[in-house]
Amino acid sequence: MKALSSNSLVMVFSLFLCSMGWGAQWVYLDELDVSRAVEGWGRTRRNQSVEGNPIRIGGKEFKRGIGTHAPGYFWVRLDGWTMEFRAYVGVDDEVGSAPGSIEFKMIGDGKELWKSGVMKSGQAAQEVKVRVRGVKDLVLMVTDGGDGMNWDHADWAEAQFKVTGKKPTALAPESVQPYILTPKPSQEPRINGARVFGVRPGAPVLYTIAATGNRPMRFTAQGLPDGLSLNAKIGRITGAIPAKGIYKVMLEATNAHGKTQGELCIEVGEKICLTPPMGWNSWNCWAGAVDEEKVKAAAQAMVETGLIHHGWTYINIDDTWQANRGGKYNAIQPNEKFPDMKELCDYVHGLGLKIGIYSTPWITSYAGYIGGSSDQEDGAWSKEEFGGRNRRNGWRHGKLSFAEHDAKQWAAWGMDYLKYDWNPNDVEHVTEMVRALRGCGRDIVYSLSNSAPFDQAEQWAKLANCWRTTGDITDTWASVEKIGFDQDKWAAFAGPGHWNDPDMLVVGKVGWGPNLHPTKLTPDEQYSHISLWCLLSAPLLLGCDLADLDEFTLSLLTNDEVLDVNQDPRGEQARRVAKKDSHEIWAKTMADDSKVVGLFNRDFLFEEPSVIKVTWKELGIKGKHRVRDLWRQKDLGKFENSFEIKVPVHGVVLLRFCPTN
Repeated sequence: MKALSSNSLVMVFSLFLCSMGWGAQWVYLDELDVSRAVEGWGRTRRNQSVEGNPIRIGGKEFKRGIGTHAPGYFWVRLDGWTMEFRAYVGVDDEVGSAPGSIEFKMIGDGKELWKSGVMKSGQAAQEVKVRVRGVKDLVLMVTDGGDGMNWDHADWAEAQFKVTGKKPTALAPESVQPYILTPKPSQEPRINGARVFGVRPGAPVLYTIAATGNRPMRFTAQGLPDGLSLNAKIGRITGAIPAKGIYKVMLEATNAHGKTQGELCIEVGEKICLTPPMGWNSWNCWAGAVDEEKVKAAAQAMVETGLIHHGWTYINIDDTWQANRGGKYNAIQPNEKFPDMKELCDYVHGLGLKIGIYSTPWITSYAGYIGGSSDQEDGAWSKEEFGGRNRRNGWRHGKLSFAEHDAKQWAAWGMDYLKYDWNPNDVEHVTEMVRALRGCGRDIVYSLSNSAPFDQAEQWAKLANCWRTTGDITDTWASVEKIGFDQDKWAAFAGPGHWNDPDMLVVGKVGWGPNLHPTKLTPDEQYSHISLWCLLSAPLLLGCDLADLDEFTLSLLTNDEVLDVNQDPRGEQARRVAKKDSHEIWAKTMADDSKVVGLFNRDFLFEEPSVIKVTWKELGIKGKHRVRDLWRQKDLGKFENSFEIKVPVHGVVLLRFCPTN
C-alpha cells in the first residue's frame, strides 16, 4: 500500500480534529445575509426586532440575533461543517399585551430536528441547543401559533453555529424567470367582466362595458331600462333608474373583425356590489406617499394598459389624504396632496372608472390622520394633540361621530367606494356608517378593513359589502399561503353583495411607500395567488404601480377565463374538497353548474413538482367531463372518474370541468 504524504497526513489529522469539535469557531446568525430571509410581515433585521427595536424576550434584552415575523423561514447552507446550533427564541416584547403566538422549528435536509411548541407573548425566552453535524441545508422556520399571523414578532436571539470548517451561508430561493400562460386576446370582440350589476333606485349609474378586441369598436344595448343611455362609441352606460326591477339587457360589441353578444342583468333594488369589486388601492404601493398625481397616473394606466377592458374598475385612495374638518358638511377635508377632490373624482369618472376613499370611526387613522369621530363638538383636530401611528391612544372612538357629515361629503365629491378601518367588535359604529351611506344619495361600496372576528361573521355579512377576514398581507409566500388557505371557514358568508376579503393582491411592484420593489413572490406563487383569490370570490384590489406593469404581471391580470371565475354571478366561494399532505384541492360551482377546480402544491419550496389527482367523488360529479386549463385557455380532453396532472411547487393548475352532455 502506498504511504500517505506528509501533507495528506496533516489534512487527515485536521479532519479528525474537526470531527471531534477541536478547533471549532462560533459564527453568529446575524453575520449572514439576513436580506435573504422570508418573513410574513415587515423585514427581517440584524440585531433588532422586526420593528427595529432592541431584541427583548420576556423582559430580557439580547444584544445579538435576528428579528423577523411569522410565518417565515431562513435557509442556511451548512454543507456538513456545522456541529451545533444555539439560540434563545421567543415573541418579542414590543408586541406588549397583544396576543402574539409562534412556533419555532428547525428543518435539516428535509427532516424536523427540533421545535419549540407554541410560544406566546410575555413568555421567557426558550434556550435552543441542537446538534446539526452532517446537515447540508438547515431551515430556521417560524410559524403562527394557530391563531393567525397578527403580532407574531419572532426573535432568534444570540443565535450561533459551532463550525469546524466552511462557514454557513444564507441562501434564497432560486430566481425563476416569469413564464406567461395567458394567450394574447383575439382581434375579434369579446365581452368580459361582470354579467350582473346592482344599483339602488335613483342612484347614479356608471357602467363601462369591458370588451377586448381591436378598436375602434361600436356598442349597442337592447332592453336598456328607461333612465339609462349608452355611449355607443366608448361603451359607457350612464343615468339613473327610478324604480325597482330586474332588466335583461343584450349587449353587442362590433369591430372590423366581427361582433359578439353578451347578456347583462341590471338589478335595481337594495343590493349593490353583486360581484366582487375589481380595482386598485394605493396603500401597498405608495402608502403615505400617495397624492393626486399618483392616483391620476393609476387611473390613466388602468385605461392605457387595457385593464379596463377586462373589468378592472375602482381607483381607491387609502390613508393619509385627510386634513381638518370643514366645508358645507363639516366633514373631513383633503390635505395639500389632494387640492380638489371633486375634480379628481370627475377625472376618474371621465375615464369610465370609479373611485374610492378611506376613513375610520376612530379619532385618528392608523397613519395618524383625522378620523370619523372626535371628543370636541366642532370636530377640531390636530396631529400633535392626538398623536400619530405610534401613539395608539388616538386609535379609539370619540364621543361624537361624524359619519353622516362625511358620507354626504363623499357623495358630493362623487366617491363610489369606502374602505373603513374599524374596531372589529364595534357593531354600533359599523351600523352607523351603513345608515349614513344609505342616506347620502349615492351608491358607495362599503368595505370593512382590519380583521373581522369569525364568530360575528353573520353580522358583517348583513352590514357590509366586503369585510377583511385577516390581518395585512405582504408579498411573501408565507403570508399569501397562510391567509389564502385559511379562508375555507368563511365560505358560508359569501354571496352576491357580500364578500369575504383576504386583503389585496401583492403582484407587480409594491413597496408601502415611495420606494418600490418587484414582488417577492415567485411566478408560480403569483399564479397561485391570483387563482386562489378568484376561486374565493374575493375582492381583487391591486396594490402595485399600475404605471409600471411588466408583461408578465399584465398577463396575470388580463386572463378573462380566470377572472370569470371571480366574477361569476352565482357568487359562490370555493371550498377545500381534499387535502393530501401538502397538496390541496379547492372547488367552486359556477352559475352554469360547471366546476372550477384549483390543484395547489404547498410542498416545501425546494422539492420537485408533484402529480396531484382529483376524483369525481371529491368534486361531487358523475360521468364524462371536458377538462379545460383556464390559464392556458386550452382543452385537455374528456375524462371520467378522475384526473391528474403535474403541479409545480407553490404552483397551481386551474381547471374547469364541464359535463360532455
